Amino acid sequence: MGFKCGIVGLPNVGKSTLFNALTQTANAQAANYPFCTIEPNVGEVAVPEPRLFKLAKIAGSKEIIPAKMNFVDIAGLVEGASKGEGLGNQFLATIREVDAVIYVLRCFEDDDITHVTGKIDPLADLEVVETELMLADLESLEKRKSGHEKKARSGDKESKAAIILIELALEQLNDGKPARYATISDDDQKAWQGLQLLTSKPVLYVCNVDEQSAATGNAFSQTVLAHAAKEDAQAVVISAQIEAELALLEADERDEYLADLELTEPGLNRLIHSGYALLGLQTYFTTGPKEARAWTIHVGDTAPKAAGVIHGDFEKGFIRAETIAYDDFITYHGDQGARDAGKMRAEGKTYVVANGDVMLFRFNV
Repeated sequence: MGFKCGIVGLPNVGKSTLFNALTQTANAQAANYPFCTIEPNVGEVAVPEPRLFKLAKIAGSKEIIPAKMNFVDIAGLVEGASKGEGLGNQFLATIREVDAVIYVLRCFEDDDITHVTGKIDPLADLEVVETELMLADLESLEKRKSGHEKKARSGDKESKAAIILIELALEQLNDGKPARYATISDDDQKAWQGLQLLTSKPVLYVCNVDEQSAATGNAFSQTVLAHAAKEDAQAVVISAQIEAELALLEADERDEYLADLELTEPGLNRLIHSGYALLGLQTYFTTGPKEARAWTIHVGDTAPKAAGVIHGDFEKGFIRAETIAYDDFITYHGDQGARDAGKMRAEGKTYVVANGDVMLFRFNV
């Protein structure tokens, strides 16, 4: 399990440059003109996880397999996208398929890179993109509402329940607010997600700054960070150009370059970890001579649910999970040392997996 995150924004804000850096490929054409991304690009990215390498070294694992995340580079939206302007309809449909949305906002000045509105104002850019997504949601909901109303009149309970959620979403949108601001009960979450609203998805703001501002940010990024704080959202400051250059360097050169820029780690690491936090994800590990592997689950998942990420049969036939905390695995130099020290626990079906647990599942099918 990972998640699919769509990268959106106005043309020429650095979306494709960021995507190229994330995937370390040149599949997305980063060019200085609108709609240079003609087809949505999807890249699979390894999740940075230093703990995995330490576990592999202790376990003598031949192969290291990190957790993966998918990123989708979506062409620049423009005003009128909800009505099909630019390449609007095609890419609005792509956004519906992602789990979270990254808004890339231009927070740098460069006379050589044109801006579609002629000025640098990241919050105004955000408003344009979000307005188009909200308009698309409004149109979608109005169409579906009439269909549900017909079924509801004949006594269909699911349609009656759907109308309540649709009206709740319409209330938010007509008030100029994204659907994600609506308060939804746990019981209604599945049906709410089934509406596939563009503005109900979690968002992460990326402030794309110039090289000189990569470590400290600038006045533009400060406005975005303040906006994110007001809505309790995730936001990171990144120089997409620097990240693209880092992706081409060897490890030692990369470390030296980061040090020169007074950065402790690539901005992409912070982006991925912020994405994990945004969706409530965490990692557990499996180790052995063959491989050490990181697995992604949701915070709060039980042991059987975690086992199911490996294979459905593991969840169906779950017996127990032999579990060692990450720190104990390191302290006692591996599986056997932790067992001898009494740090291996046999956990049952109700055990809630902790971040970093090293697990071995016993099951019967």
